[in-house]
Amino acid sequence: MIVNYSEVQILLAEDNASDSELTMRALRKGDLVKNLLHVKDGAEALDFLFAQGEYESGAGVHKPKLVLLDLKMPKVTGLEVLKQIKSDDRTKSIPVVMLTSSHEDRDIIECYEYGVNSYIVKPVEFDKFMTAVSELGLYWMFLNQSKAS
Repeated sequence: MIVNYSEVQILLAEDNASDSELTMRALRKGDLVKNLLHVKDGAEALDFLFAQGEYESGAGVHKPKLVLLDLKMPKVTGLEVLKQIKSDDRTKSIPVVMLTSSHEDRDIIECYEYGVNSYIVKPVEFDKFMTAVSELGLYWMFLNQSKAS
């Protein structure tokens, strides 16, 4: 369990237990990320990002290096989380990647209209899923140059 939330590198918002476990395993493989926080719905993701509820702190907001969002989650959808992240000056510079099973054109278009940095459809096969998530982590954690917090 992560105690210091200000050190979270990746926030993973995923309600599917199998997908979240595979994603975390792929990201931790090869030491791509050390501090990952998994939340199970969009409401908890917003609570973490905006330091509310159980994640309340004096820091104001938590700014991970990357947010991985599932599109279709309970309570608050990934699209609504994306809208709130990208509409707030304190969080809009955080890269957001939609990692979802939806390959519908309207979902893709809507996500890009609201500022998603990348949209990835989850591969169904285990090996392809692990490779895709590992490469995603490598790119966003090490290769991408982002604005310093």
